[in-house]
Amino acid sequence: MSVYYDGKDSYEDIINLPRHVSKTRPPMSQSARAAQFSSFAALKGYDDGVAEAARLTCKKRQLTDDQKAVLDMQLNLLIEKADERPFVEICRFIPDEKKEGGFYATLCGEFRRFDEAERKIYLTDGTVISIDDIYSMEIDCR
Repeated sequence: MSVYYDGKDSYEDIINLPRHVSKTRPPMSQSARAAQFSSFAALKGYDDGVAEAARLTCKKRQLTDDQKAVLDMQLNLLIEKADERPFVEICRFIPDEKKEGGFYATLCGEFRRFDEAERKIYLTDGTVISIDDIYSMEIDCR
């Protein structure tokens, strides 16, 4: 059997027909249709790698001597008022587990105690904060 090409498009007879729509089954969503082919992805983990590279982190800011002095005064006040369980708002640096840098987060809670040997602040909700990671602190002694 020989194949003869006459120069005409071989799909000419069907190219302009309307797309078939099933009367018994609902149409598949685009995400479900794409999921059928995801197992054939050529580069496994590529999308995760791109997402990780795009995730931004920032460098840890160095405190000035004035900022360190203010934090020392606030920490001393916090220790002095420990029996009153003062409410504290702390902005701290949280190092990233996967790449260099990290991010700053502010948390609030009641002060429980300060461990001078470990240089850590303990809040009543169980949160433990290293004083080396604190960027700023506000105390409400009500």
